[in-house]
Amino acid sequence: MGIISVEQADHLFWLGRYTERVYTTLRFYFPSYDSMIDETVDSYQAFCESIDIPNIYSSKEDFLKRYPFDADNPDSIISNLNRAYDNAVVLRESIGSEALSYIQLAVYDMKKAAVSKSPLIELQYLIDHILSFWGIADDQIDSEQVRNMIKAGKRIERIDMYARLKVSREELIWEVCRMIPRVERSGLLYDKVKLGQMKRLVENPDLDYYKTVSDVEAII
Repeated sequence: MGIISVEQADHLFWLGRYTERVYTTLRFYFPSYDSMIDETVDSYQAFCESIDIPNIYSSKEDFLKRYPFDADNPDSIISNLNRAYDNAVVLRESIGSEALSYIQLAVYDMKKAAVSKSPLIELQYLIDHILSFWGIADDQIDSEQVRNMIKAGKRIERIDMYARLKVSREELIWEVCRMIPRVERSGLLYDKVKLGQMKRLVENPDLDYYKTVSDVEAII
């Protein structure tokens, strides 16, 4: 596809990050949704704390409605999906119309979920369409560099989210091992020192989740 501009590279990187943010957030939101429906003591505060977002909600009902579907809330799932779509639109020539169409379908799924009595069904379709986007990107984007820029963003975002959610050290080690070669092959400007330190950081028995978040955010 020729030379990739700095602006294009930024859009590709953030397309990877935002699609991953929506995907991982929904994966962890699903079990929380089920438990919140039946609980007598609100636990949405703990969910907000676990993903490091401000608790602006007045009740679990308010959380279950606004956190996924409030486009005016910058931390909502729909806001992150809209950002993914905005990046995908300007990248149509780079990623192809079919890849873009799966992001569009995910946006439609979110709109349907917002008015549904069973929103998890539509939200599962949304997850499926994000997975389809990644699959078609692998299959139909000819430029390896374009694919690697998207995946570098995706892998960095996953480590960021997993560290915030305090997943196991083994999971983080696995994700760091997948992230490092993507960043190295992406052509993006990155901090070689911080990238080299990531594996040692997550392998430490006394894993510092907060440092993991700050260091992975500083790689690109």
